[in-house]
Amino acid sequence: MIKRTAVTAVAVLASLVMTTAAYAHAHASRRMAPSTPSTPDQVILWNQELQQVLVAPGAQPASIHPTRTLAITQIAVYDAVAGVLGGPTFLVHAHAGRGLSVDAAVAGAARTALDSLLPSQQPAVDSFFQSQLLQIGSGEKVDHGVRFGSEVAEAVLAARDGDGAGAIAPVFTPGVGPGEYQLTPPAFAPAGFTQVGHVKPFVLDGAGQFRPGPPPALTSTRYATDFAEVHSLGQAGSMTRTADQTAIGRFWGAAPVWVVWNQIADKAALHFGNSLEQNARVFALLNTTLADSAIALYDAKYTYHRWRPVTAITAADQGNPNTVADPAWLPLANTANDPSYPGAHAEFSQAAATVLGESFGTDAFTFSLTNATTGITRTFGSFAGASQEASDSRIFAGQHFRFDETAGQELGGRVAAFVVDRVHSRDGDQGGDEYRR
Repeated sequence: MIKRTAVTAVAVLASLVMTTAAYAHAHASRRMAPSTPSTPDQVILWNQELQQVLVAPGAQPASIHPTRTLAITQIAVYDAVAGVLGGPTFLVHAHAGRGLSVDAAVAGAARTALDSLLPSQQPAVDSFFQSQLLQIGSGEKVDHGVRFGSEVAEAVLAARDGDGAGAIAPVFTPGVGPGEYQLTPPAFAPAGFTQVGHVKPFVLDGAGQFRPGPPPALTSTRYATDFAEVHSLGQAGSMTRTADQTAIGRFWGAAPVWVVWNQIADKAALHFGNSLEQNARVFALLNTTLADSAIALYDAKYTYHRWRPVTAITAADQGNPNTVADPAWLPLANTANDPSYPGAHAEFSQAAATVLGESFGTDAFTFSLTNATTGITRTFGSFAGASQEASDSRIFAGQHFRFDETAGQELGGRVAAFVVDRVHSRDGDQGGDEYRR
């Protein structure tokens, strides 16, 4: 018999964050020491599968931001794990009873969430599920674990149903005059993710809770300085951008930044020898923070609708006597189809680095990433170092002004800090849908 009681997700997150922070604090000294990488568990394996199916062409409607799918799936996984092992949950307070397979619960939760969120990928997801069952085994404990995980995922999906993500995305009509965002070459595609800023946040009180102030005026010295920087460093054939800066620009533009940060989290979880329960917690925190970062980001982008460098630099009407039009200017990379301010890579990366540093009890972590598309490998000594490089990369790629990136970093840090602050401001009372078996 299933019993459901109403509670708030924010209060539940408090206990989730509190548990994570307490663990990180208590084990910080051990985690800062080198360790032997462990074997990927079911949480990491399903996170890796999620990364794969999420980027498949047409995997989900273009108006729905992928971070929502990441968050819902990882919340379902975490709540299923907590329901089996005990402890605080995020959204669905579940009691599985004794004797269930926690690995099977992870697989059941992840498969159910992904089959619902990415129906076109169901064959791939279900095939992966079957391959994991071969590793997990069979029997009553496995069957019950799969069923319990699926029930938890269905409850999480129900809790997010009607959050506004599926509403018809409003059409953005570009304004006129200097500074106004215009559709960008070469595709001149319609402005994207116009609905995301209207989606109900997972944790934030509202989309505009940490909305940054307006970008620098076109007539300001700051604008002219940042204009000159991207004009020089971001040009396709730049003579001032170094070979390393070119590699940075290409590397960070070759894969969705939220996927890259999940890859980083995978590596960190293996390096620090996390348990399955700890991994489930890290991924739930990381991806919920990224999802709320997306909501806050697009609220700001469509509040200010500031033009991209490719429009600003080539415009006949510059709006600033200290900038000069360059009609032939092209960026290193094709420009994304949304307004420039604030910068997405900067925001997502700062948010992710903050959460991962908090979760693992240290910012110090040496790792390398290779992008198969470009063949470029980058090596970092910390989460913060990777975050800063991701931010700088968008200037080298000709995508953003420096002030875009600064505002993005500030916004991402504030969103992440709001999650971390729950450690101190909430008492960990549970809420959500309660399942008693």
